Amino acid sequence: MSQSTSGIKHLLVVGGTGFIGRWVVKEGVNQGYQVSVMSRSTPSELNKIRGVTYHKVDIINKEKLACSIHQMKITHVVNLGGDINHASYRQGGRSVINTHLLGVLNLVEVLDWEFIESFVQIGSSDEYGSAAAPQNETQKCEPISSYSYAKLAANEFLQMLNRTEQFPIVILRLFLVYGPGQNTERFLPQIITSCIHNMKFPTSKGEQIRDFCYIDDVVNGIFLALRSQDCSGQIFNIASGVPISIRSIIDTVVNMVGSGVAQYGKVQYRIGENMSLYADIKKSKKLLSWEPTLSLEEGIEKTIDYYRGK
Repeated sequence: MSQSTSGIKHLLVVGGTGFIGRWVVKEGVNQGYQVSVMSRSTPSELNKIRGVTYHKVDIINKEKLACSIHQMKITHVVNLGGDINHASYRQGGRSVINTHLLGVLNLVEVLDWEFIESFVQIGSSDEYGSAAAPQNETQKCEPISSYSYAKLAANEFLQMLNRTEQFPIVILRLFLVYGPGQNTERFLPQIITSCIHNMKFPTSKGEQIRDFCYIDDVVNGIFLALRSQDCSGQIFNIASGVPISIRSIIDTVVNMVGSGVAQYGKVQYRIGENMSLYADIKKSKKLLSWEPTLSLEEGIEKTIDYYRGK
């Protein structure tokens, strides 16, 4: 790929109005990038970040996407497009696949490769499916949903482009990301807000083993991947590497908040759910020089403070 001759680094954040996207956009501005956002929604004026250009466009609409990108000299891309949606194939899975796979195909086709220096694709721990823990990047993935299949298919397509046409991609498989500003329908915010309001809330038995990583650490990993000169074509786990049960997380939040009652066993496990999903992060430490810096307790405390309005 040819690099921009102007010296200006133009970062495109696809899905830049979502939880992780907003943090990536802020950090991009802080690091001196010219930042553009593409998203299916437009933030309110109050939530817009100064200096950022926002485009309301769905990346599965290739024609509108091409019009929005036309004449942009994009040098860096972070693709956070699409929702986490575990619908079965017969109950909306085709739409999920289109969003995550067709969206990537369209992006690759409309971007001007002459200027692209780095394309960071955000994958998911769900790609590992039923693979044994701790999951590492060399394991055979066994997706168990349309969402995880679409993520894996998009990533394999990008790796093929890297091998055959030197398209400069890095794939990050995120495990469970949390922190201030996350939608209250997501797991940790839902538990925290229920506890703050001293509610009884239904949950599973909580036997699942999971891996939680604070948003600041995740964003740091994304920007290390964007700047990396030696990791093109690679896949990296971005996670804490520390396994913890869902029940332990819930109990920790209840104890920290000082209220709330978990009704364990009221929610069934997802069909095919991997009961042990946590990362081996040795590769990220070695090649990306990345590792998380914030403990789970510190991260949860910061997140609780946010939802309490502190």
